[in-house]
Amino acid sequence: MPPIFDYKALNSTGKSSRGIIEAENQKAARLKLKKQGLMVTAIIEKTAAKPSSAVGIPFFGNRVSTKEVTLMTRQLASLVKANIPLVEALNAIVDQTENEKLKVILSQVRQDVNEGSSLNKATAAHPKVFDTIFVNMIEAGESSGTLGLVLIRLADLKEAQMRLRSKIISGMTYPALMVVVASGLMIAIFTFVIPKLTKVFESINKPVPALTQALLSFSDILVNWWFLFVGAFVLIGTLFSRYISTPTGAEKWDTLKLKLPVVGPLVRTIAVTRFSNTMSTLLSSGVPILTSMSIARNLVGNIPIAKAVAQARENITEGQSIAEPLRRSGQFPAMMLHMISIGEKTGELPEMLRNVAETYEEQVNTQIETMVSLMEPIMLIGMGGAVGFIVMSVFMPLMEIMNINQR
Repeated sequence: MPPIFDYKALNSTGKSSRGIIEAENQKAARLKLKKQGLMVTAIIEKTAAKPSSAVGIPFFGNRVSTKEVTLMTRQLASLVKANIPLVEALNAIVDQTENEKLKVILSQVRQDVNEGSSLNKATAAHPKVFDTIFVNMIEAGESSGTLGLVLIRLADLKEAQMRLRSKIISGMTYPALMVVVASGLMIAIFTFVIPKLTKVFESINKPVPALTQALLSFSDILVNWWFLFVGAFVLIGTLFSRYISTPTGAEKWDTLKLKLPVVGPLVRTIAVTRFSNTMSTLLSSGVPILTSMSIARNLVGNIPIAKAVAQARENITEGQSIAEPLRRSGQFPAMMLHMISIGEKTGELPEMLRNVAETYEEQVNTQIETMVSLMEPIMLIGMGGAVGFIVMSVFMPLMEIMNINQR
């Protein structure tokens, strides 16, 4: 199939234009553009390795999203299930893909497949777009002759991952917004309102209570030395980020998250959902169990749980079941282990894991709603208490001064 070229050209009015075009070679691309009334000033073949380097045209923000890969996968599955040859199916996908970076990568995949490469090897050359799950499932589908079915399951898995992530983000958005608003309000009070009240107290020239004086002093420090607070916040954030990026720090942080009230159960449930969903899809697609566990281990998103999966995988190579080593780790809920054990005995492990994933995905919804419902009154009480404290500290002395003046 023809490669893609990136070009700069001038039209008949001298106006500059940029774009991409498919052609057998550079000469053919120039002829096509000439027929369109364009005079080429620069042209170069786009490659998947450097999709944005052609003729110096940067595609800002032109990343390939999970949603785009999922949609492409489902479209390819429909074409393959309709018994359309793979190269023709890829050709149709390339033609209707709007994202230029993904279009270039799919064009390269199509060219590799047309030259005799398997689809899994062609996609494996682009790990930033096609992850390990994608490549392994494609390989299993090609080897078993069920590529269409595997592509559908892969699209379902990607959609489930997107759905879970969307639930987490939507659940965390409201508390995060409340924190930002509350913090902004308190900063505004301390930097704009209280300094004006300080001038009032100074003009009256009367002694104020110690609590009020402490509040006024803190406001004065915040106004005059705000950059120290910002610097300390940035420094602490940077040090913390570097610490949790180290192997030791990351493991300790993940362990702590599992022990936190309210947050810990949610983190564990999300990890269990990811593990079950990934394992179910991979096993039902024909991926070997050891390979499936290696992939699932990297997707749980928590180091202690990932280590438990890795240990279970080692025990499976020694002839043991999955459920027992997972149980010994103490990281997985009893209901999940019970269902896995039943699935192993009945030979329906993928189906049981799918049921586990669906059950715990619902629990994620419930736990997020519970956490948000708990955080809302706590934050309101905290915010109300802080505002009440400020009111008591500032306005009570003013009331006393007013009473003295009335006498």
